[in-house]
Amino acid sequence: MNAEELKETSEQFEELSQLAEQEEELVQDMENDGLEVKEILNKGYVMSEDEELTIICKEFQINKSEARKMLGSFPKEYTIQEQSIPELVKKMRNTRRSLKGEQRDSMTKTIDVVIDSYSEYISKCINSIGWISPYENPLRKMRFSERDLFRLNKMKTIDERREVIDALCKYWEAELEQKGMAYSVEYSQLAKQMSLAKREFRDCLKKIKNQALNKSKKERQLELIEDIILKNQGINARGIHEKMPIDMFNLTNPNIISKSIKKLNVSNHNGSYYVMPNMIKKNIWAYTAAFIDSDGYITLDRNMNPRVGLVATGERGKVFMKEMHKSIGFGRMHLDQKSPQDTRLINRLNFYSQADVSELLTKCLPHFRLKKGNAKLLLELIRMKKSHKKADWYKERCDEIFKLMKWENHKDHVGFDWLKEGIYLDNIQKYKDNCKMSVMDSLENIGGILA
Repeated sequence: MNAEELKETSEQFEELSQLAEQEEELVQDMENDGLEVKEILNKGYVMSEDEELTIICKEFQINKSEARKMLGSFPKEYTIQEQSIPELVKKMRNTRRSLKGEQRDSMTKTIDVVIDSYSEYISKCINSIGWISPYENPLRKMRFSERDLFRLNKMKTIDERREVIDALCKYWEAELEQKGMAYSVEYSQLAKQMSLAKREFRDCLKKIKNQALNKSKKERQLELIEDIILKNQGINARGIHEKMPIDMFNLTNPNIISKSIKKLNVSNHNGSYYVMPNMIKKNIWAYTAAFIDSDGYITLDRNMNPRVGLVATGERGKVFMKEMHKSIGFGRMHLDQKSPQDTRLINRLNFYSQADVSELLTKCLPHFRLKKGNAKLLLELIRMKKSHKKADWYKERCDEIFKLMKWENHKDHVGFDWLKEGIYLDNIQKYKDNCKMSVMDSLENIGGILA
């Protein structure tokens, strides 16, 4: 590999690293939204999937397809070198028997790491099944495998779900009653009830046909393609084909792969493929708010024009901005702009018009963590400019909003020259208390008629 190729490879790794860090910061916000969905569905009783979707549609004003994405998805099968974890651990333990000393201790530590990772994966599987997750405690006392959890995920009707919960509750109640009890006839009866509850649980799982669990060759091929792209962002169809195992390699070609990719959540840029975060599709406004918090801006210029923008760098950043633009549905793209440091090209999605800024910030407002204050200031300013320009307090409040925006954007900057901007920190709270939203509410609702 020559010096130029090394430099290019280094830049690609740096780009992927930065985007990975950015996505990690956004994951927490999206998990919070997942918790919000769970709270909405927590009605104190078991419901069918159709009822869950209806509640989500009503709460978020979305269609059922979008609501189904918000329910979350069951994690992909956890394998290492195409082996299931239980099989791998069994082989590792057999190998350990022939080892001694440090090698044996090292193998033991490796086995423990694999088991801990698999335990975390099982927890994620349980949490992804919203209706069963509140009963995780008794569920873990049952005999089940990863495939059994997949069966539970396939249960959609209220009767199927209630039958499982009934078995878990019977076990749970008997176990609580048995706790601390001396061995006796009653203790034995409770043990029998617990055994019968376990059997009922197994019977519920058996009712899900194996055909519903088996994936077709086409589904396995699509999963493999998506996995290859995820691990090799920017790869082309020929590269995907070359990385396929021999059985899949012989059954397909780059042309077939290009057509198959259209069925996946994959973005295409000049023949290079990228997998975008599922969080974009799950809740675009929560994701946009989290992105603005981390790598975007909310501000205004000296002419009191509102400005909101998202920024990403490199080729993958360009694809990402295009996907965001498509998902949001408005805004202006500025691609391949030179950076001041003359490094990777910068890609921006900006929002200039008052209508676009107002719509974006209104929908993102509940999800902001760091820039909620900035968003509220712009929404107040836009409302003032739209209906209250002739008010005697308009110009004075515009000046206060400009100073407050400066303060919001630079309050964490040590040594910022506030006096240069004519800002006295003692006045900040006074400016905040002078918000005109309630004044505009009263002016626009004279006589009780909404404007």
